[in-house]
Amino acid sequence: MESLLVLTLISSIWAFLAGSACCQRPAVVNIGAVFTFDSIIGRAAKVAMEAAVSDVNADPSILNGTKLNLVMADTHCNVLLGSIGAFQVLEKDVVAIVGPQSSVVAHMVLQIANNLQVPLISYAATDPTLSALQFPFFLRTTQSDAYQMTAMADLIDFYEWKEVIMIFVDDDYGRNGISTLTDELDKRMFKISYKIPLPCHFNLSEITIILNNSKLLGPRVYVVHVNPDPRLSIFKIAHQLDMMTSDYVWLATDWLSTTLDSVLPVQQTSINILQGVVVLRQHIPESSRKTTLWSRLRNMLPEDSRNSSLNVYALSAYDTIQVVARAIDKFLNEGRSITFSLKNKFHDLNTSRMSWGKLKIFDDGALLLSILLQANFTGLSGRIEFNSDRNVINRGYEVINIDQMGLRRVGYWSNVTGFTIQSPETLKQKRIGYSHLNQTLGNVTWPGGKREKPRGWVIANNERPLIIGVPRRVSFVEFVTAVNGSHKNIEGYCIDLFNEARKLVPYDVPYRFIPFGNGSSNPSYDDLVKNVANGIFDAAVGDIAIVTNRTRIVDFSQPFASTGLVIVAPIKNSKSNAWVFLKPFTVEMWCVTSASFFMIGAVIWLLEHRVNDDFRGPPKRQLVTVILFSFSTLFKTNQEATVSPLGRMVMVVWLFLLMVITSSYTASLTSILTVQQLSSPIKGLDDLITNEQPIGYQVGSFAYSYLTESLYLPRSRLVSLGSPEEYESALLKGPFKKGGVAAIIDELPYMELFLSGRNDFGMIGQPFTKSGWGFAFQRGSPLAVDMSTAILKLSENGKLQKIHEKWFCKMGCPGERRRKSEPNQLQLVSFWGLYLLCGAFSLVALLIFLLRIVRQFARYIRQQKESSHSELVSSNSNSSWTQVIYKFIDFVDEKEEAIKRLFRKHDTQNQANR
Repeated sequence: MESLLVLTLISSIWAFLAGSACCQRPAVVNIGAVFTFDSIIGRAAKVAMEAAVSDVNADPSILNGTKLNLVMADTHCNVLLGSIGAFQVLEKDVVAIVGPQSSVVAHMVLQIANNLQVPLISYAATDPTLSALQFPFFLRTTQSDAYQMTAMADLIDFYEWKEVIMIFVDDDYGRNGISTLTDELDKRMFKISYKIPLPCHFNLSEITIILNNSKLLGPRVYVVHVNPDPRLSIFKIAHQLDMMTSDYVWLATDWLSTTLDSVLPVQQTSINILQGVVVLRQHIPESSRKTTLWSRLRNMLPEDSRNSSLNVYALSAYDTIQVVARAIDKFLNEGRSITFSLKNKFHDLNTSRMSWGKLKIFDDGALLLSILLQANFTGLSGRIEFNSDRNVINRGYEVINIDQMGLRRVGYWSNVTGFTIQSPETLKQKRIGYSHLNQTLGNVTWPGGKREKPRGWVIANNERPLIIGVPRRVSFVEFVTAVNGSHKNIEGYCIDLFNEARKLVPYDVPYRFIPFGNGSSNPSYDDLVKNVANGIFDAAVGDIAIVTNRTRIVDFSQPFASTGLVIVAPIKNSKSNAWVFLKPFTVEMWCVTSASFFMIGAVIWLLEHRVNDDFRGPPKRQLVTVILFSFSTLFKTNQEATVSPLGRMVMVVWLFLLMVITSSYTASLTSILTVQQLSSPIKGLDDLITNEQPIGYQVGSFAYSYLTESLYLPRSRLVSLGSPEEYESALLKGPFKKGGVAAIIDELPYMELFLSGRNDFGMIGQPFTKSGWGFAFQRGSPLAVDMSTAILKLSENGKLQKIHEKWFCKMGCPGERRRKSEPNQLQLVSFWGLYLLCGAFSLVALLIFLLRIVRQFARYIRQQKESSHSELVSSNSNSSWTQVIYKFIDFVDEKEEAIKRLFRKHDTQNQANR
């Protein structure tokens, strides 16, 4: 029994001691720091982290009673050495690793940290591919390059530079950064035209060769994304190569601002070299704490670095230590203990020279990571809070311009407001609403000291002039040709137009014409355009038709001439004949017009017969009157005047119809008699396609592909012709002789020039395609836009027409000879409204006339019945109706005045009888 009591007492004492040991805070907590000591970022970060550790240990509110120990290892900016340094640090049972600063080293060290479940917090690794999805124990207290490249893309977009050249270090940091920038520029429909990778350890001769070769490229906007370089090697070589002049634009990511911030004050020689460069810098709000810290850190730096300034990565390093310390404090306050456990696969490697067996897994690494992600305080670098990607919340960037006075801030950028000249803190404090629509930056001094925004590209220079291909035509040489095959003596309508347009381009364009073709036949224009697309020529100038398949591979200028495919065939002049006066009207029109004359004559006779003596008399005379009356109105010689109101109303409408008809007839007949009438057996394209006769086309023209691919004409029907003389010979031979053609299909300007001195041929119909001639340029060439603007100006000021007249109007412009289409005959459909109106009025007049007659006749019958003493009317109804009809006809034939006298006489008798 006593032994049982003793055992119970001992167990209780042991449990109490074990619990006390578990709840006791450790005396020291180790954290690691893996970075490059001897580097621009590393030197400042080292003293910043040491100062942060000192501040944490001196602050009783953080890690009270526990000392924070910083275990550092130098990576020497090397992946292998960085990995070894990480292992050395991890052997010290660190609960977190700060760093590394290099994105390349970070990829390897993160693999180690993930396996050992040790959180890794980097203050300088900006590679956007370092993601929490791949590395779950990774956090970043600096801004990712994904954010910086968005700012750079917005800067390029702000100044509207369509193409840039990218210079980058060829490692994970450089390649992944440029990949992000490429994606951002694609969203804005801009592009990186050329990518220039640099080795990690480049020398001056390599940079010289690379930059010198880039001078031959068109874009002049350079974006530099390399590691911090205190020697400023790229810009020194660029200055020596005269690449820091007003033609160039130099943009740099925050590596340059970090470099300059770390070597302040910047020497005047460096300022002169960098004049005009625009660089991004992570935005850090101003604070007294930051100023105070830097005064402390300056004394901690080596003697040769005490004149340096504080770069943003040093502040991020300081804040990173603070984040880790606060997280450890919260971890310990929750009663957690820091424990590590061995993993078999590491323990089994203990026989190697490396102490693999000492590597342990941090048991509560995931818990510490979750506490780290809850950080929310204001540090020296700004607000410390992690987003869903485990990056610190974005603080924005400053846009820095380097001029003769040094570094000058010209604005700020954030993904919410875009570019502003007020800081994000000011906008937030004043509650100023800002949008991307009203972005603005301060005045920038560009390379060469100019304030005007550089164009950002050059087409060519004297060392490399623009290589322009011109078709070496052997026919229709008025458009363009090389005289004697010389590239120095190129002339023609298109050449004059190009030279005039070039004068209106707001910059110099050195160029050199290169004839394209063998000189014995016209070249293929499709091949000429393909040479532009393939980079053999920078552009092509000539009579180049803008068609669909060509626009897919090159850019064209604004069309300087309207064109289209037309048909030219032999024609005959049709002479006037004895029956030409019948041509203005169609047969239907003649028939309806003639019938209307007789109809109007009959209507007027009915309306005037009872009241007008001119329309009375023997039947023969009345018939002649009906026939001649309406025709006499045509010549205004009618002797019979209308008396009745209804007759006059009908005459007014008839005379209006007659006026329109005679005027139209006169105009059409005049046109027929004065315009030359041409006739051809071919009436149009459909007729030409269906008659199976041979068709001619010009060698090198797109007409061949159009006829075969769009109209599906068999190639056996097509005859190639190379000159106006061959055109004429083939047309004169006709389709039934060898080498002859029924017609030629070619572009309108050629055909106008061909017809200018020939009267036996003419155009059939109108152009059946619509296109134009333009100059061809490589895809994306800015010269295409500027030349288009220049061509529009030439059109507006009349120069375009003057150049055309110079070449083609010496003997009269060919366009003026274009065959006018035969005047169309006047169709009934054009006048049916007038005929309908005239018929309606006549019908209404007749109805009114008949109603009056019937009313008078009914009265007449009543009076006859009242006063008649004749025999009773026969009971035979047919006989009765016959008598009524005869009486009605006799009544109508009577003069209206006699009927009215009869009515008056009857009314008088009735009154007397009463």
